[in-house]
Amino acid sequence: MWTRSDTLGRRMNSPRNIFLVGPMGAGKSTVGRQLAKSLDKQFLDCDRELEERTGASISLIFELEGEEGFRRRERDMLDELTARSGIVLATGGGAVLACENRARLRSRGFAIYLDAPLDLLAERTSRDRSRPLLDTPDPRATIERILGERDPLYRQVADLVVKIHHGTARSVVREILENLARL
Repeated sequence: MWTRSDTLGRRMNSPRNIFLVGPMGAGKSTVGRQLAKSLDKQFLDCDRELEERTGASISLIFELEGEEGFRRRERDMLDELTARSGIVLATGGGAVLACENRARLRSRGFAIYLDAPLDLLAERTSRDRSRPLLDTPDPRATIERILGERDPLYRQVADLVVKIHHGTARSVVREILENLARL
């Protein structure tokens, strides 16, 4: 567990939005649903909201508009969702790539990085065909490359880093709640 204490006091006095960041397969949606229930907050998933609004899957958006088109839509959706109050938001794994997204995550809530090891991420995503970035001959190598690029960005926005292992979502939520209580 790691916290960024330099801005913590200022951030915890703001509306208690919680933003979950981390790579695909880290458990942002699963943990987010349970965390929101525990905190009596509304749970939102940025990717699901985008799919509902467009009527298209993330894979189809990637196919028709490319990653650039998807990232533009993701940026707009993240802007809208982070402006709300009283939410737990699961962000997309690549949301931290845009500097304006990182700024919004830092200024509009409390960001928690779900930091999972490569082996676990590869295992969790191995049978999931809905992840266009992993439609490659070597998905594990792709995850490793993506982690190398994004880990510093996740850490840059994170107020709290939680190590994810093979434990249950409930145990992760319990750890998050314990850390929030100490703040």
